[in-house]
This record gives sequence, C-alpha cells and structure tokens, in this order.
Amino acid sequence: MARVLVVEDDEHIRDLIVLHLGLEGLETEAIADGQEALARANREGFDLVILDLMLPGVDGVSICRAIRREGPNQDVPVLMLTARREESDKVLGLESGADDYLAKPFGIRELVARVRALLRRPRRSQLQAEAAVATERPVQIHGLEIDPARRRVRARGEDVDLTAQEFRLLFELATHPGIVFSREALLTRVWPDHTYVTERSVDSLVKRLRRRIERDPANPAIILTVWGSGYKCADV
Repeated sequence: MARVLVVEDDEHIRDLIVLHLGLEGLETEAIADGQEALARANREGFDLVILDLMLPGVDGVSICRAIRREGPNQDVPVLMLTARREESDKVLGLESGADDYLAKPFGIRELVARVRALLRRPRRSQLQAEAAVATERPVQIHGLEIDPARRRVRARGEDVDLTAQEFRLLFELATHPGIVFSREALLTRVWPDHTYVTERSVDSLVKRLRRRIERDPANPAIILTVWGSGYKCADV
C-alpha cells in the first residue's frame, strides 16, 4: 500500500483529500503544521507528498527544498497545492523541487488523477537509470568534475550538492557538449520513469542547476539556452 504524506492546514481540504485517497486504497498521514511535517518527512519514507504552499510554522517551498536536499524522501514525487493562481507562484513551487502543482479550488477527481500519475512511476526503473549512469567514467568539463559512480560534482574545486534529477540533467548535457537537447528529449532522459511532468519542469530544473554550478546564473556559461530548440552544454 502506497503511503502519502498530506500537509494541509485547512481542515476541510485535508479531510477531503484523506477521504478520497483512502477510497483509492492509499495510506495517508495528515499534518497541518509545516514544522511537524518537515520533521516527519526527515524521519519516514513516503511514496508521495502532497504539500500546501502556505503553511503555519514552515512554508511549503521551504519544506520541499529541505526534502530535496536530504532525508528518505529526496526523490519522492511532490504535488504542491497553492491558493494563488499566478504563474509566478506555480513556477516557485516547481523550482523548489515539486513535480506537479494544483491551484485551489481544485476538483477532487483531478487531484486523484494527478496522484495516480505521480505514483505510477516504478522505483525499479529509476534505480536502473541511476545504475546505468554509475557505470560511466568521470567527466571534467568547464571547471566541473562529475563523478557518476559517487554521484559527486565539484565546481571550481568545491563540492556541489545536487538532487538526483539535477545530477541526471547535468550528466546528460555534460557528456554531450555542443549537442542541443529539446525539452521533450530531456523529459525522457531526466524523468525515465514517466513522472507527470511538463516542459515547464525542465525549465525550472535548468534554473536550479544553474544556481548551483554557474558563476553568474543570470548569464550562464555552461548550461546554455538555444532559443526555440532547448538546452545544451557549452562546447569544449
């Protein structure tokens, strides 16, 4: 039985989500406070996290970023809920590491469909993808040292902490310098388990990666945008 952590401070919405996920045969843990949710996510592994953006204690963006940095749920799908419909809020959720978002008010059937899609990814395929990367040799390019066996990256002599998705994106581009990848192509390579993602997710992931490895993320020199086509790693 899949376990879902539901973090929502609105009691009515929280109970509604728990009820319908229970009808889907899912085991749920419901929490209203952000600090308590973060502590639980750091202790226990879940198959999915449903996370409200605005929470008492610690906000949803901070929780999502913390989950992605460390703990047993680093690569668990996160569905972000937001009461605001502005694009900037949706992008903020995706850039923090969320896999999908829903704006309130939402239909319960749509929520259940998103949950099903996020849970559909087989963990085995992800492990296989990671194992395949680990067989590759270390790469040195543009001041970066990328060691796939240890999943370690150093930029200008300092260790860089990357999520699994950020690492896969960097490794894919760095091992094909000068080659332009469309967003669709990157979706199939970075999310090999067919998680519910969109091309916007690729853009958000690129932004996060640039903040970690580029000297000036606003004027990137390593991960370049090819307008109208996609992204590439600067040629050697």
